[in-house]
Amino acid sequence: MYGFTKKTAEEFVEVLASKEPVPGGGGASALVGAVGCALGNMVGSLTVGKKKYADVEADIIALKEKADKLQAELLNLVDEDAKAFEPLAKAYGMPKETEEEKAEKAKVMEAALKTACGVPLEIMKKCCEAIELIEEFAAKGSRLALSDAGVGAAFCKAALYGASLNVFINTKAMADRECADKLNKEAEGMMAEYGARAEEVFGKVKGSLK
Repeated sequence: MYGFTKKTAEEFVEVLASKEPVPGGGGASALVGAVGCALGNMVGSLTVGKKKYADVEADIIALKEKADKLQAELLNLVDEDAKAFEPLAKAYGMPKETEEEKAEKAKVMEAALKTACGVPLEIMKKCCEAIELIEEFAAKGSRLALSDAGVGAAFCKAALYGASLNVFINTKAMADRECADKLNKEAEGMMAEYGARAEEVFGKVKGSLK
């Protein structure tokens, strides 16, 4: 329906900068995550077939297969994030003149807020998986492409953190605080663990280049 990832980079950035509600921070985070994952994958591509890394070739090939799948999933989430926002946008526009309308709007809003949280949480999970792959690419891959693993880790951390804000902005508006707290805790947990892991990869790469 949207096909944002089928646009040129120039077109995507143009629509992102416009007043259109989608794509927004969630879709942009998914795209950045896909780019970060691809940079790790690039390290693998530059490692396969090199005699020096023959002992890890099977591992690298397996990692590349996972990275290929993950890139595609993250790209798909760019459009999925836009789709998930639709019910919320409609809910905000519902009338609230009578008590009956107010009650109906509150009910629809609550369901839409939970839907809107689902995709950014999924983006976060995929970014965590990408960080795990990049850790391995950085540890086993060609030293000549190590900087790309570092950039990939930085991008995936940015995407992870970016997607989290799209969770928090929706949980803040939820009436069901138990559900909101559960979703917030899940997002915070991923940020704490995988933000640190991405930083570790970046730090090791930076240290090896100086």
